[in-house]
Amino acid sequence: MKMLYTLIGIVLLAFIVIQVYAYKSQRGIEMYPYTVKKKYDGFEIRSYDATLFTSVKLSTNEYKNASSTGFRILAGYIFGGNDRNENIAMTSPVSMSLEDSMTMMFMVPKKYKKDMLPRPNASNIKFTEEPAKVVAAITFSGWANDQNIEEHKQKLIAALNKEGIPYTNKFYLLGYNPPFELVNRRNEVIVELQGEVLNQISK
Repeated sequence: MKMLYTLIGIVLLAFIVIQVYAYKSQRGIEMYPYTVKKKYDGFEIRSYDATLFTSVKLSTNEYKNASSTGFRILAGYIFGGNDRNENIAMTSPVSMSLEDSMTMMFMVPKKYKKDMLPRPNASNIKFTEEPAKVVAAITFSGWANDQNIEEHKQKLIAALNKEGIPYTNKFYLLGYNPPFELVNRRNEVIVELQGEVLNQISK
């Protein structure tokens, strides 16, 4: 019995150490910056500046397979899978388009320009210039899966319809946590908004 308690204590200590490490590592990571323009009950309106991403298009809309495959490909590039064997810092969040063929994107650290980046070894990795945009965002916790992604997408659609805010069909999932971080997980479904929406919501 004493041995059992010792093993439980070791497991708990390891869990705490891993979660503390995950929390501290997230605090130092470069984030995709945005400005909150207006908060509503359950969602908010944000603006993002134009930003450079590495991206890979995947032949599935099933979240688990797409996230695993996409992360492996893009992580391979930033952890040295390029013509200079150069490591590029991880950023947050990881973005995934919610469409029939999902695209995963990692933000490129701001210190890099497109022509400064090493060439990927994988031919399916592209550099994508995302334009400045205004989005609506809804946040949820826990582990993302197809069911809760769709649930929060529909909640966001209903909330936007209720407020009369026009939106496009460009939906994305943003994931902020590494796989080994088990608590305080943050996910968001965002959608690009139409036209002069900032003028509309400021009235």
